[in-house]
Amino acid sequence: MNYRHSFHAGNNADVVKHCLLIALVQALQLKDSALTFIDTHAGCGIYDLQGEEATRTGEATGGVLRALADTGPLLGDYRAAVRAVNAGEEPRLYPGSPRILARLLREQDALILNEKHPEDARALRSAMRGTPAAVHERDAYELWLAMLPTRTARGAVLVDPPYEQADERDRITATLAAAHRKWGHGVTVIWYPLKDRGIHQRWKEKLRRLGIPKLLTIEHWLYDADQPGIFNGAGLFIVNPPYAFTQGLPPLLEALRAVLAPEGHRGSLRFAWLGD
Repeated sequence: MNYRHSFHAGNNADVVKHCLLIALVQALQLKDSALTFIDTHAGCGIYDLQGEEATRTGEATGGVLRALADTGPLLGDYRAAVRAVNAGEEPRLYPGSPRILARLLREQDALILNEKHPEDARALRSAMRGTPAAVHERDAYELWLAMLPTRTARGAVLVDPPYEQADERDRITATLAAAHRKWGHGVTVIWYPLKDRGIHQRWKEKLRRLGIPKLLTIEHWLYDADQPGIFNGAGLFIVNPPYAFTQGLPPLLEALRAVLAPEGHRGSLRFAWLGD
């Protein structure tokens, strides 16, 4: 599966991912000690919702535009992050994870971004100008391990690949196993698309066999029954999520499900510990 982000910016998967990322960072920041955030597949940093690629798919209509029209308080911080990069009411730009993370940084926190594709890396440097982010242009999996353990006592790694390569899941699994050996207390967030349920179940089983004690899975299924050959949703694996984050999940996930459910479908957004 090829998931080039410029085609999908602001879609339902972005809304879920970024709402959960904000909630996770806020939970981690309940403690005053410094945090290092690492984004291994940072992309361009910011995306034009009226550009050729985004308008070709029109996916923002079922994602960020629905979230901005919502008035519930649970998505308020997400809506504020989107509006922070837009001058008017109609959103022209969409902030990627790097811009969202940079907005949440405290003075004591650090942000490390990585993007291997040269063109996207140039766009990322431009998008992050004026922020304290360090930008790298390296293989994502090499950088992931090289940066661990983080210089600060606590930290979080976001792994958000386009799933262009057939072995992407295998590389994530192998690197996660090595990273956990080096940095067992760290927080790791892995985004994944949900297209084929069988492929996903087999990957979950491989991750389960790693024996990582605290591995949470959050799955957002858009439709009440799988739609063959199309994007059915997305989810996150999270290693060592803080207690405050997991406690706040039920109402946040229900709010997201209600806002993003396609017409005629209820959808589902649920979480479970992978060992359960």
